[in-house]
Amino acid sequence: MSARARHIVRIAAFALAGTMLCNLLGGCSSINEKVGPTIADTLPAWAGGLPKDAPPRKGTPEYDAYMREQERKRLEPAPPANANASAPATSSGSGLEPVH
Repeated sequence: MSARARHIVRIAAFALAGTMLCNLLGGCSSINEKVGPTIADTLPAWAGGLPKDAPPRKGTPEYDAYMREQERKRLEPAPPANANASAPATSSGSGLEPVH
């Protein structure tokens, strides 16, 4: 086999491998669209997953219950303003007001 023929075979092999790789990676993108949210939901927060206080995903029964609870909380009357007020901190004789 001449040197020229070997180069043509190598180029064809690399082109075929590149085409196969491109098709393989293109297929992964459609799979990742469906698998990605599932993996994100099961990953722990320390590994980049959702935190514990994240709301449920839209379209699930848990999301509907979560939204009803949020609406109920929104419609509750606000607690009186003086109930949350605490006594102001006093200074220890330095003559300076505490910074708020």
